[in-house]
Amino acid sequence: MKIIILAAGIGSRLGNPFPKPLTPLNNGKTIMQTQIDNISAYFDVDSISVVVGFKKDIIMERFPELTYIYNPFFDITNTSKSLLKALKKHKDESVLWFNGDVVFDQKLLSILQPAIQENTSFVAVNTNRVAEEEVKYTLKNGYVNALSKEVENGLGEAVGINYIASKDIKYFIERLEQCDANDYFEKGLELAIEKDNLKLSAIDISKYNCMEVDFVEDLAAVNKLF
Repeated sequence: MKIIILAAGIGSRLGNPFPKPLTPLNNGKTIMQTQIDNISAYFDVDSISVVVGFKKDIIMERFPELTYIYNPFFDITNTSKSLLKALKKHKDESVLWFNGDVVFDQKLLSILQPAIQENTSFVAVNTNRVAEEEVKYTLKNGYVNALSKEVENGLGEAVGINYIASKDIKYFIERLEQCDANDYFEKGLELAIEKDNLKLSAIDISKYNCMEVDFVEDLAAVNKLF
């Protein structure tokens, strides 16, 4: 299994002059350092690759031990294309990926372990919140049916931690290639569900803290949680 962190974006909504994953937290670490420490408690750090773009050298100098994949079109593409670049490097392997702005409790990863061991594709979800601006989901026959910010009557929010099994990755890559430049990777998952009958589980991690940092208000909330 490979692990991908998506860290190419500009993160303009937060207003930093540096990449958003390098945003400092009150725990004395950056968002990305917190992610890496958490991931390393369960998985081999050598399995981590980071998709970079905006001011990539700053991230690469801060974490020289990691592997990097460069998205030169970071300023005109969204996460569907950053993830596509990473998956093409690992097209025969299962991949666990994280949005580069998600802060989470380390113990959250323990809930994901059974599905990873069973090689079952999933999205991690929080059923305690269904904010309008977040990626939401619905289910059909026990699997994810719709997954986007436009979903109505969502059952919860996708938290930015996801897994694609090796048996499903070929179809997912094909659907990401069909996405528009400004699409989120969730569009590729939706297309794979519709066109390839992708069985995508929703794993509820609501018992542990997990939050994406998009705005200054999110950062304040994260610093209270952690």
